[in-house]
Amino acid sequence: MLFSDRANGPAETIVAELRDYPEWRRGRTRYGIWMIPVEEPALLAYLRDARRRLADLLHPCPRRQPHLTLFVCGFESAARVADDDFTPAQLRRQIDLLGRDDGAAGALPLGRPDSFASAAFVPVGDPEGRLAGWRARLARAAREVRRAPYVPHITLGLYRRRVDAATVRARLAGLEAPPVPLPVGELHYATYEARVPQGALSSRCRLRLRGG
Repeated sequence: MLFSDRANGPAETIVAELRDYPEWRRGRTRYGIWMIPVEEPALLAYLRDARRRLADLLHPCPRRQPHLTLFVCGFESAARVADDDFTPAQLRRQIDLLGRDDGAAGALPLGRPDSFASAAFVPVGDPEGRLAGWRARLARAAREVRRAPYVPHITLGLYRRRVDAATVRARLAGLEAPPVPLPVGELHYATYEARVPQGALSSRCRLRLRGG
């Protein structure tokens, strides 16, 4: 649910508790995703300014590279035992499937900031269905770890205090849409240390699009 949906949106924000969750990790250490990194200087500057203007509401995330999550893979594991395990064989298959894509580099449109109950974000459009196509290929090799419908976005931050919906809408209304679209030249498989919430992403595989 989104705060922009006045009829069905959340009544207030959910406060994120940034700590280790050993009951979630169960001894596993690295968590993998496919993502599109944000590297455009003007867009990075916009994100820094938006986070600064919402700093009293959001947890800081200085180590997490701004990005668009494309597909959530799960915990890197030698064998698939739990439903959120992700194996080397699955990764190799995904790389092979994405490697067959002959699409060119491009850009995705960005909207004015919106928010889930848990996090503020910048919406990302997919008018040509490119994200949907890549996600369909990835899903042929692994079942995505997901509890809610996919909403393409760039996260601004997780909430650190409880705020009512009217306040969230008013604060977001003060932010303009980004001045540039999101350039897409590469698709990255990246992992992060699961014990460190909002920890740094480490790109393990980079697939360059034609012209990217």
